[in-house]
Amino acid sequence: MKLLALSDLHVGAEVNRRALDTLGDHEDDWLLLAGDLGETLDHVETVFRAMESRFAKVLFVPGNHELWTLPGEDRRGAAKYEALVALCRRHGVTSPEDPYPAWPGDGPPCVIAPLFLLYDYSFRPDDVPIGSAVEWAEEAGICCTDEDLLHPDPYATRASWCHARCDATEARLAAIDPSLRTVLVNHFPLRYDLVTLPLIPRFSPWCGTRRTSDWHVRFRALAVVSGHLHVPRTQYRDGVRFDEVSVGYPRQWDYERGLESKLRTILPLTKR
Repeated sequence: MKLLALSDLHVGAEVNRRALDTLGDHEDDWLLLAGDLGETLDHVETVFRAMESRFAKVLFVPGNHELWTLPGEDRRGAAKYEALVALCRRHGVTSPEDPYPAWPGDGPPCVIAPLFLLYDYSFRPDDVPIGSAVEWAEEAGICCTDEDLLHPDPYATRASWCHARCDATEARLAAIDPSLRTVLVNHFPLRYDLVTLPLIPRFSPWCGTRRTSDWHVRFRALAVVSGHLHVPRTQYRDGVRFDEVSVGYPRQWDYERGLESKLRTILPLTKR
């Protein structure tokens, strides 16, 4: 039995959508979907339908793309997130609003914790005031589409929504039995020093929050899973493995090898 992970499937792209059919049968395994499956509820449901018949259990955390309000759509902010949670429940997919499931496979006793935390623009150099982070990025010609499409309603700002999510999630994680380890799953990286974007380094303000920098230690993580960067890799901090598990846009991966080649094994834990 394995805990496997993928993110950033972006099935709005036809090539990526077709690639869903290249996955094999993993009837004994669990799958983590770490966000950015697509831009619409139909995109997300397409992925759920493909995965629910192939895996014993599917867990999902939303990325920024799922939270976009596209032209002609009424749901904004928290209402869009609640619609995603409702979709998860219709398909039996575990969301960040559900109890954290215990891992039944090999390894130390642990729970899998899907998180939804957003970002607060604090992933920027120390000499850049947080209120100037977007302006700093725009100086390099970079601005995230979220600024137009990801609305924080009913919160005043994306940062305030992020902080509310961090407050609630921190309390839930603190309540986990201290004898249990965790696997933390979030779309956005939990640490600023994991954000390596050679082509667009000033995209970092939209990549997470410094509030989570020590969560891998505080909450006894065996592994931390994220996406968002489209730079799949494994890194270690304080002896904890951090896996970025993005697939990416068609130009960013070898789709002729199929999605099976992109599945990352998280548990059982092995050294990479």
